[in-house]
Amino acid sequence: MPDAFIFDHVRTPRGRGKADGALHEVTALNLASQALGAIKSRNNLDASLVDDVVMGVVDPVAEAGANIARTAALVAGYGDSVAGVQINRFCASGLDAVNFAAAQIMAGQQDLAIGGGVESMSRVGIGAAGGAWAVDPTIAVAHYFLPQGISADLIATKYGFSRDDVDAYAVESQKRAATAWDEGRFNRSVMAVRDPNGLTLLAKDEHLRPGTTMQSLAALPPSFAQMGELGGFDAVALQAHPEVEYVNHVHHAGNSSGIVDGAAAVLVGSERAGKRAGLKPRARIKAFANIGSDPALMLTGPIDVTKKVLKKSGMKLSDIDLIEINEAFASVVLRYLQAFELDPVNVNVNGGAIAMGHPLGATGAMILGTAIDELERQNLATALVTLCIGAGMGTATIIERV
Repeated sequence: MPDAFIFDHVRTPRGRGKADGALHEVTALNLASQALGAIKSRNNLDASLVDDVVMGVVDPVAEAGANIARTAALVAGYGDSVAGVQINRFCASGLDAVNFAAAQIMAGQQDLAIGGGVESMSRVGIGAAGGAWAVDPTIAVAHYFLPQGISADLIATKYGFSRDDVDAYAVESQKRAATAWDEGRFNRSVMAVRDPNGLTLLAKDEHLRPGTTMQSLAALPPSFAQMGELGGFDAVALQAHPEVEYVNHVHHAGNSSGIVDGAAAVLVGSERAGKRAGLKPRARIKAFANIGSDPALMLTGPIDVTKKVLKKSGMKLSDIDLIEINEAFASVVLRYLQAFELDPVNVNVNGGAIAMGHPLGATGAMILGTAIDELERQNLATALVTLCIGAGMGTATIIERV
């Protein structure tokens, strides 16, 4: 079976997902095509050699609808022969897009492909695609549907994380992200987003709040208390997990992932394709896996899928040098650290989505790229990248530096 190598990756900065955000005027298609264009130009890539473009989009409706991957490839000048497909595994879509592209390489059916993702959350609102799980009582009741914020609070309650615990994690995420930007750790990978006249709209993550303190976070009210108590979701949580006496609502905007716009692209291929295109591999995809998990807790899938991908690869967690886990909510990472008794020094070393934001369909590809850059910066060998997923799932990928 051929190896799948990662030759390059790029991402846009994350723009605040509001009408006054720097990327609000840029459509999802434009964000995706600029990321693809950057991959092509910085590698002097003959784009006709690319067999397929796989893009994750979590709300593929309206202007982000149809098959955005194919259209973005055309807009980026990849030529008529380059295929494209859009996929959706909720928050892991960007990572799974890379895995899907890699799987084609490893199966010997493609030679060179791009995986990535895009989300314009300021233009296409979160949840715009709908879905029966949240709105059809015959589905929601039977499977204990909860909004993700309630699930995050349920995790915090069940596993003993206080408001101070989740706030302290959020402050650390902001500090690490600010340090990473100040030290230029993202310079190689973040491409400026430009308008049609070539003027820069955004060159740095816009969601950062480097001045965040425990005191400033303490002033924020919990975001999901009213929804849980008056909306009846606390009762659902307790039905699903009767061992929990009550739900302690500890999450708010400051310790949850930020709503942002952004796109990412990762170039993967076989060794033969890389030589033909004059590309030098930076990492090899060693293994990847998906798994279903408790739909009420919803966000503990990274724990389950980490066990699965380690078994698949024949590795132990002690073989992994760095871990990137998406910071959907602070309790997600805290529970992961707790479950594996991990030293947080090697987890999300450059901060995460609490500080920089979570452009749903793109985040997985973004943090995979962050892991590659950090392996190179620290001269380390292996990294594991994982995300929690709506409806209770997890996705993980193990890479090793070349």
